[in-house]
Amino acid sequence: MKILTVDIGTGTQDIFLYDSNLDIENGFKLVLPSPTMMVHRRLKQTLLSRRPILLAGHQMGGGPSAWAIEEYARAGIPVYMTPSAATTLNDELDKVEALGIKIVSDDEVEGLKLKVESLELMDFDFELISKTFNDYGVSLDDLSAIAVAVFDHGNAPAGVSDRQFRFDYLDERIRARNSLSSFIFPSTEIPKIMTRLQAVADSAGNLDCPLLVMDTAPAAVLGANFDPVVAKRERKIIVNVGNFHTLAFRWVKGESKAYSNIIPVKLTWQNSKS
Repeated sequence: MKILTVDIGTGTQDIFLYDSNLDIENGFKLVLPSPTMMVHRRLKQTLLSRRPILLAGHQMGGGPSAWAIEEYARAGIPVYMTPSAATTLNDELDKVEALGIKIVSDDEVEGLKLKVESLELMDFDFELISKTFNDYGVSLDDLSAIAVAVFDHGNAPAGVSDRQFRFDYLDERIRARNSLSSFIFPSTEIPKIMTRLQAVADSAGNLDCPLLVMDTAPAAVLGANFDPVVAKRERKIIVNVGNFHTLAFRWVKGESKAYSNIIPVKLTWQNSKS
């Protein structure tokens, strides 16, 4: 059995190929630039030519990519984005347009590609990952499953902060099912509000195996419990410290449930520009 796992962060995407025929420590690992950093670098290079840019594709992680797109627009260079790609900057497209970015329909994309630089946004590029493994003689044609984790703050209604919306989502999921596995979704069962998770599924295209997606913070906390030292503790606080987000869960192992009383206790965000 082979399972491809991908954790897509701000600085890197960490890839592990689990193979039941190998000892766990001999599984193949890749640490590559994150998609948002790849977009950031590409735009920084293109900015020097001052050529108009078209950004199509899917919603993806912001941070570096968003900063580079906004810098492009501030420089007075035409920036075109499709609606799905534009949600990388903001779910409210009028706020994207307020940055000086023109929203174009998917029908307009082909005509624009002949006149401008173009770049497709996506968090999960299975074809590129598969090619990388294949170049080293490792095939991904026989995968049993793919699991991808990204940070998704959800599509907050107008006037509701992303942070508060995420808190409410975490609370709702925990109350509905007191288990961190409640944050794992097959690609066909992703809640409509989790638009970045859905974008991962959309960008994956037609796969020959099941795709599971999950929020990175609960995934990290859930994974920490597989550490033999951590697993022995009946009561613990496990903290996922990311580049821009910190999420902690208080974990109490009950008699009837492996995961009882999991409570999100803190979520912070820090803008590295400040």
